[in-house]
Amino acid sequence: MVNFTDADEDLPPASPEEQYQDLLRALRRRRGFGLLFVRCSTAEAEKLVKQVKQDLPQKTIEVLRFEEPIDNLYSIVQDRPDFQHIKVLFIQGLEYSFYKYEETKRQQGWDSEAIYSYSWKGVPHILNHLNQHRERFRDDFKICFVFLLRSFSLNYFIHRAPDFFDWRSGLFDFPSKPEVWQQEYYRIIHEGNYNKYLSFTPEERIQEIIAIQELLEAADQTPEKRADLLVELGSILVAAKEYEGAIANFDQGLEIKPDDHQAWYSRGVALSILGRLEAGIKSFDQALKFKPDDHQAWYNRGLALSELGQKQAAIESYEQALKIKPDDHLAWYNRGNALQKLGRNEAAIESFDQALKFKADHHQAWNNRGNALRKLGQNKAAIANFDQALKIKPDDHLAWYNRGNALQKLGQKEAAIESYEQALKIKPDYHIAWNNRGFALWELGLNEAAIDSFDQALKIQPDDHQAWYNRGLALSELGQNKAAIDSYDQALKFKPDDHQAWYNRGIALRKLGRNEAAIESYDQALKFKPDYHS
Repeated sequence: MVNFTDADEDLPPASPEEQYQDLLRALRRRRGFGLLFVRCSTAEAEKLVKQVKQDLPQKTIEVLRFEEPIDNLYSIVQDRPDFQHIKVLFIQGLEYSFYKYEETKRQQGWDSEAIYSYSWKGVPHILNHLNQHRERFRDDFKICFVFLLRSFSLNYFIHRAPDFFDWRSGLFDFPSKPEVWQQEYYRIIHEGNYNKYLSFTPEERIQEIIAIQELLEAADQTPEKRADLLVELGSILVAAKEYEGAIANFDQGLEIKPDDHQAWYSRGVALSILGRLEAGIKSFDQALKFKPDDHQAWYNRGLALSELGQKQAAIESYEQALKIKPDDHLAWYNRGNALQKLGRNEAAIESFDQALKFKADHHQAWNNRGNALRKLGQNKAAIANFDQALKIKPDDHLAWYNRGNALQKLGQKEAAIESYEQALKIKPDYHIAWNNRGFALWELGLNEAAIDSFDQALKIQPDDHQAWYNRGLALSELGQNKAAIDSYDQALKFKPDDHQAWYNRGIALRKLGRNEAAIESYDQALKFKPDYHS
């Protein structure tokens, strides 16, 4: 047994057998309430409980195993119908409560230092509960509680539950054998991968994180293995969308192994997802410094550059990825998107063709290829592409919307309206589809229905200047010029340089006989577009 108050560091550590005999003696002698703490792995805990039950058959021994967080141990024990007969109660699995606390604090934006600092700023609920109810445990339970804890769980007790822990409590240490640590390390490193972590249930994720934390606290852990474990832990946290915690682990790992390209890459992914794109790009650059043929780093670097509006640099990054992996359909697809943004529609179509060569059912590539064709004025071909997208994904509201736009360009107003309505069936709050549906109705002379459609768009997006402008056109057609002016004014509130809104406002004012105001409105139109004539 180790006692924290008088441990002599000069004494050799007791052997596992000596520790076990000390624990047995403590349990035999104990009458009534007691607190004992055992540091051991989950596997060691199972063996220990089984052995104690065999060696102390005269004692009523029970086990509470937790596989999810708890806040109130007292009530759980008290609610057991047999609690008055229990002499020894093993408590296992409190690490789930501690990890849940860490997870919550990370989600609240706490950094690692704040989470792990030994202060009263934050204490896991279960430890607050134990600190506050220690006398109730002592007075109400004639049970010897044996807490089976991993190293990091024990540290929580020592530093965050001193009132509960510091009762001259006995601590018994059953370290795993080095070969057990080695086996667990190799299991985690060689079996772990990001796709596997994505498929984890919350319980599986917590179990793996706790296993890694336990290995990180192993006394004989080498710096290199520690770095590997930190990076693996970071990957699990990325899969769990706990990006700040992931970055903190990658940073710790990189302090030990600054040439770990996988850590730099994964760190870049987490930073990019958080919107810290410049930092993400720097991280990808570091990954590529150590592994220039990492096509995923080139690809994700391209995504970050594209998000920053640096389309040409993004294209170059995608092309580097494609040199390494020519069949990467996503790199071809996003290269096409960047080319399209630069107005290079023919080149974009060629890129989408390459994406579809390697993944023929990529509905977004069909949709965006259709958009490029539409911008080139090839509306019939564009519609065929949108139809391909919808054949693969019938609920793609964007494909329905874009199909409507192409049909409208071809003068097929009724078909366009049907397409917009399909888009709105899937995404009722898609305000642009409501606006374009209204415009098609207006072109058909269905002004009341058009106004209803514009109103729906404005209900969703009140600052949509185009919907306000189009609404003004429909009101003008109905002879409601005053209401039309109000609509144009709303459009100009959100886009003061809309020369068409100024011009049509002038027309409505002229129809009301307000010629001076109309001239002022025309002057504003000409201010923003001096060559405007209608």
